[in-house]
Amino acid sequence: MGYRNAQDIFPEELLRQIQRYVSGEAVYIPAREERRAWGETSGYQRYIRERNAEIRALFAAGQSMEDLMEKYALSYDSVKRIVYSRKETAMLKYSATLSSARAYAAAGKLDAWIHLYLNEDGRNIPFSDGLKLFDRYYIAPAQFPVRLFRRCAGPEPEMKYRIDRDWWEHKVAELEKALRTEEDMPPFIVHYTQGEFELNDGNHRRKACENLGIDTVWAIVWITEKAELDDFMEKYGEYVKGCTVIRR
Repeated sequence: MGYRNAQDIFPEELLRQIQRYVSGEAVYIPAREERRAWGETSGYQRYIRERNAEIRALFAAGQSMEDLMEKYALSYDSVKRIVYSRKETAMLKYSATLSSARAYAAAGKLDAWIHLYLNEDGRNIPFSDGLKLFDRYYIAPAQFPVRLFRRCAGPEPEMKYRIDRDWWEHKVAELEKALRTEEDMPPFIVHYTQGEFELNDGNHRRKACENLGIDTVWAIVWITEKAELDDFMEKYGEYVKGCTVIRR
């Protein structure tokens, strides 16, 4: 019987799991008796499904990415893929649209849609990671007067995030075209704090709406402090009547 180095055979994640039970020893692996899906006989596929479910449950309960990486000997990308896997929420059919966000909200998974969107179509992973530092209140998409939202990005000198004017105008023009024909664009993502709405995602669209005379838009509002949630409900609760509020 020949000897082969497991490091040359097994995927890194599988090898790390094996090393939890045995390391530096020869192990006999019997041949398969019949053609089956890889891992079926050994129960590895079942183990992976149960492990992934456990990881998602721990993450939902507040465990950090770093803790999960150490606990399960996985890379950051692997943990992120497990936590936000589209396969696990296939029935919700994620897309960068308002209808998809509302479906996730109805299922109590609005935060999952936000992180999927920011990690993929929104291309703002740092914002996604920042949201996960603390529990937040997320309010399902609702319609708001666009005038309430304060831009934090643009070419103006006072903006928190400065954008090249030519690129800004190019993107705004593109979005003006899209707004004329597309009815299912993603909702704005807005932070309510200290009595104001800071626009985190949708700054270009905010300007495009202003140029087109669009007064009302769909938005997801997130809030950190309970006192600020109460303040929001007192001042703007009329806009979110019947909307789901979750804390993650």
